[in-house]
Amino acid sequence: MLNILETAKQLYRLKLNQTLPRYERYLLSSLRSSKAKIVGLYGSRGVGKTTLLLQLLKTLLFNEDEKLYISCDHPIFYEISLFDFVETFSKYGGEVIVIDEIHKIKDFQTQIKLIYDFLNIKVYFSGSSAVELTNADFTRRYSMFHLSILSLKEFIELKEGISLPSFELQKILEDHEKIAHQIINLLPNKKILKYFREFLDVGVYPYYFEDKDRYIDRINENINTILYTDLVSVTNIDSSKIISLKKLLLSICVSNPMEMSLDALAKNVGITKPTLYKYIHYLSKAELIHHIMHEAKRLKNLKKSDKLYLNNTNLFNALCFNKNIGNIRESFFTSMLYNIKKIEYADKGDFLINETFLFEIGGKNKSFKQIRDIQNSFVVADDIEIGFGNKIPLWLFGFLY
Repeated sequence: MLNILETAKQLYRLKLNQTLPRYERYLLSSLRSSKAKIVGLYGSRGVGKTTLLLQLLKTLLFNEDEKLYISCDHPIFYEISLFDFVETFSKYGGEVIVIDEIHKIKDFQTQIKLIYDFLNIKVYFSGSSAVELTNADFTRRYSMFHLSILSLKEFIELKEGISLPSFELQKILEDHEKIAHQIINLLPNKKILKYFREFLDVGVYPYYFEDKDRYIDRINENINTILYTDLVSVTNIDSSKIISLKKLLLSICVSNPMEMSLDALAKNVGITKPTLYKYIHYLSKAELIHHIMHEAKRLKNLKKSDKLYLNNTNLFNALCFNKNIGNIRESFFTSMLYNIKKIEYADKGDFLINETFLFEIGGKNKSFKQIRDIQNSFVVADDIEIGFGNKIPLWLFGFLY
């Protein structure tokens, strides 16, 4: 085990020689300040988990020989006990370890529990959202953080090297006109809609800024890795069935969510309805789609269909050419709110947030006809810079984090 530890330290030293981005994503301070003994970070492939953990490790106030980074997708960790390795590192002075890609360890749940129960060492670990990292046992024992895709705010900050504010949803609803003016005045060219259009096409994953020419290719590579590696390794799905998952993604890409019944979708993909629900669960966990249920399902009215969206608007460019603008708008809205608010769809309006706020999504000429006289209702309009009254610019929901 000492030989493996020495190899891991050598790999860590090589990792330290890599230049890390100066930009720090929104979770860094929360991870750093967490008092939990074991802290988990999960999220979709490509959102920047490894970079964030390396930035975190660099800032922790320990000597370099007391810190260690390992990635479990390296062959040296395939056949060893993770507990034994961490125990050895701890015995020889280790105080904090970052374990990346922990889902590559076959019995990682047991191993991390043993570390928690028997070792006195600070652990940060990361894993794919496709894996069950948020079950009751994990959330009870460990402090778990979810890293989302880039927000519009973060995209502009990365692109222009500036700092912009974020706002709580309630604050946006109450004071969106003032906030919109404030943000626009901070932009170098004052053209928020130009940034927004670019973000919808290419701004979701941080690796866009590493190689812009290959960005769409890398999205497709990520999709294939999630489907053929992550999902196959953690579910019972046969690799030959992955083509059905791809058909499902394509169908969601080209369909209008309001017109897509699950019966028709199952027939189109060539699978049974129970299998469709299972595949929807897989793709939701992997953060390739968002599964939005009708508000009536809280009242056990199970006759209502569900709505399915691609996880983010950049996936449209990778999966299909015939993009529906309404689908794009609603996908952006759900992608910015899905992981921070409870979101359902409603008969009147499009989305109900936290069972309180009703939103109708549309273009700049969208009226209040469908939601007139409904309390706490808002029109969210594309193609406008500044809103008025209860009409809010769509782009502004990209400043929630």
